[in-house]
Amino acid sequence: MASILTTAPSLHDALAAGAFPDGGPVRVLDVRWRLDRPDGLPEYRAGHIPGAQYVDLDHDLAAHGAPTEGRHPLPAVETLQAAARRWGIDTGDTVVVYDDLKNMSSARAWWLLRYAGVADVRLLDGALSAWTKAGFETEEGDAETPAPGTIELSYGALPTLELDEVGAFATSDLLLDARAGERYRGEVEPIDPRAGHVPGAVSAPTTENVDGDGRFLEPDALRSRFRMLGAEDGMTVGVYCGSGVTAAHQAVALTLAGFEARVFPGSWSQWSNHEELPVATGPEPR
Repeated sequence: MASILTTAPSLHDALAAGAFPDGGPVRVLDVRWRLDRPDGLPEYRAGHIPGAQYVDLDHDLAAHGAPTEGRHPLPAVETLQAAARRWGIDTGDTVVVYDDLKNMSSARAWWLLRYAGVADVRLLDGALSAWTKAGFETEEGDAETPAPGTIELSYGALPTLELDEVGAFATSDLLLDARAGERYRGEVEPIDPRAGHVPGAVSAPTTENVDGDGRFLEPDALRSRFRMLGAEDGMTVGVYCGSGVTAAHQAVALTLAGFEARVFPGSWSQWSNHEELPVATGPEPR
């Protein structure tokens, strides 16, 4: 398996050399997005890693349909392929993604590109702040448009959970809820129609997978955390969040810890829009 994380010095050296020692030509994607400010283009233009292409999460990494599909359903693979080619990605490239939010947003690009068959996708551990704290320069404005890429994508390289599978999975296996604890417990719900969690799901805020600088905890520490939540060696662990964005961040942590992650792309935004489906509240799974 290719590396999942890269450091700022390693990325800097790879950009200077044109490739990683253990990878292919480098393509860098800037995925600025947050729930309260989804358009990250102004921040990107204010300063980004030289050569990084801006990724519009809402349009490049998601589709838009009925509320019953969730807030960020997966885009058609043709849509993602067209975007990836616009970013200049060819087969065999090493793609590095980052944001300015501890990789909570850019993990969506990591997971979706991996799901679509891109073999080598890495997150800049510590996100953009790791780059600037290392003393490396950023550039303003828009990066130069690359030559169109030739990558061919096909979905299915990673396991997923569909809506009609989630309830049974939460009963028989381990399903983790990556949202903040107060949303899991149903104390607050800022955006989706119902508060609470999927019955049987276990609270596991993904913010606890990183340190104060936004770097992922060591694999042994992550493994211990997930074991305490009920994961066992060799287990496939289901994961969801609000709309399928930070669930991808949890998938990164699970993968680093040695578990296979099975993402529910529709997440709580899809589940809560189906009134026929049950909702649990409080600190316990059921």
